[in-house]
Amino acid sequence: MPSPLADRLTLLLRARHPCIAINSDEEDHVLEALVKAALGLHRPIVRWSTVRGIVEGSFNEETVPIEDTQHPAGALRWWTRSSQTRILVMLDVAGHLEERVTLRAAREAIAHAQATQSTVVLIDHENLPNVIAAEAVTCEIGLPDDRELFHLAKESLLKLRELESVAISLTQADFSTMVRHLRGLPRNRAMQVLRDAAIAEGRLDARDIERVAGMKRRLLRVGGLLDAVDTPQGLADVAGLDHLKSWLAMRRPGQPGEVADPNLDPPRGILVLGIPGTGKSLSAKAIANLWNRPLMRLDAGVLYDRYVGESESRLRRALAQAEAMAPVVLWIDEVEKAFASAAAQSTDGGLSQRLFGTFLTWMQEHRSAVFTVATANTIHGLPPELLRKGRFDEIFFVDLPEQAARMELWRIHLTRRGQNPAEHPLDELASAAEGRTGTEVEQAVIAALYAARQEAVPLASRHLHAALGASPPLAVTMREAIDEMREWAVGRCVRT
Repeated sequence: MPSPLADRLTLLLRARHPCIAINSDEEDHVLEALVKAALGLHRPIVRWSTVRGIVEGSFNEETVPIEDTQHPAGALRWWTRSSQTRILVMLDVAGHLEERVTLRAAREAIAHAQATQSTVVLIDHENLPNVIAAEAVTCEIGLPDDRELFHLAKESLLKLRELESVAISLTQADFSTMVRHLRGLPRNRAMQVLRDAAIAEGRLDARDIERVAGMKRRLLRVGGLLDAVDTPQGLADVAGLDHLKSWLAMRRPGQPGEVADPNLDPPRGILVLGIPGTGKSLSAKAIANLWNRPLMRLDAGVLYDRYVGESESRLRRALAQAEAMAPVVLWIDEVEKAFASAAAQSTDGGLSQRLFGTFLTWMQEHRSAVFTVATANTIHGLPPELLRKGRFDEIFFVDLPEQAARMELWRIHLTRRGQNPAEHPLDELASAAEGRTGTEVEQAVIAALYAARQEAVPLASRHLHAALGASPPLAVTMREAIDEMREWAVGRCVRT
């Protein structure tokens, strides 16, 4: 199978770049592509790691390392003694470049590479110092596309069947579905998920499709900024929000087999601003359910990294991962917190502005089927650039539910808790719940059920009324903030 990475590296090597920087956790994949490119160009290649030092040739583990080259400065000095045109591959050297001697040796090695038409290739999982990064050309690896995943999966399963006698019984359609569930994972992790699923019960068939999807969700949850979210709720579980529902129904993406209208751009995303507890998060889940797309939540809480440059690269990787999983719904909850300092003079050295700039550029330029749903609880902290027309297809404002929506909320939450809504005066309960959010109505139902259980009687309307009266509604406790938000939304947002 053709290797896009090997092709890119071939072009960079032919252009005689003195230094190529590759930031990746997929070291084996990168080395394989690099060796292929080097062999195609008939360039000698040597590799350095702090464990073995310099090893010449095509990385045979039996090759005897060069003496006194375990320290990176010694390895770089050894390499600069030759005037031969060749490639030096250095693994995980970024941390060593904090030493002045090693940093100086690296700069001189890059200058030597320039003079001898050679190349230093730095493969690392950490960011390089600025002075080295400025002299290097970056080679992006990217995540595997469907074609590459199919090829890797077939190879992996053939080896597994041979080595472990695993019974593989998959139709072409089942195999395609299973591989699509691996989108967004690096090559090594994707294949490990496939192997784990097959080894678990000694076979691999259609029953393992959901197992693969679940294993992938757990990996995403642990490994980065994206978290796979289950979407059992549909729009029927969302009370009110009629304008949003109409908008979504009108712009529903084409289904498989449908011919796309070339005159219409696919929907790109919406910003949902509103009072806490009014169903914004539920709306994101319902959109994914309605459009039959997976829902990925971008966890802004772990976005900021203590290492300079890591936060930006983590955000770029997360966005690239979302694109690799397309079609997908990307949910950014409480977006005002993700870019809290981007709208003001920040005290974080400009990190918030850089992150926000990265996000805006991606929103403007990406062409993949990623539909972004950003939710916000307040107008404060929202950078004005985010609100400019064209960033999102539409901005919606979610107010406190009106009478009809409150009746629907009672019906939904009573039904969800195993109660018969017909046994309760929903209109009276809706009037009593004026000024309350959907979350408050849900909590009233839960509190009333506990009260009824304590009395050892069936749930009665008096329990529901008593639960409502136990605490003031959000319309009272947040009156000033709600009024300010409503005033701001006039002329700026579509009211749901």
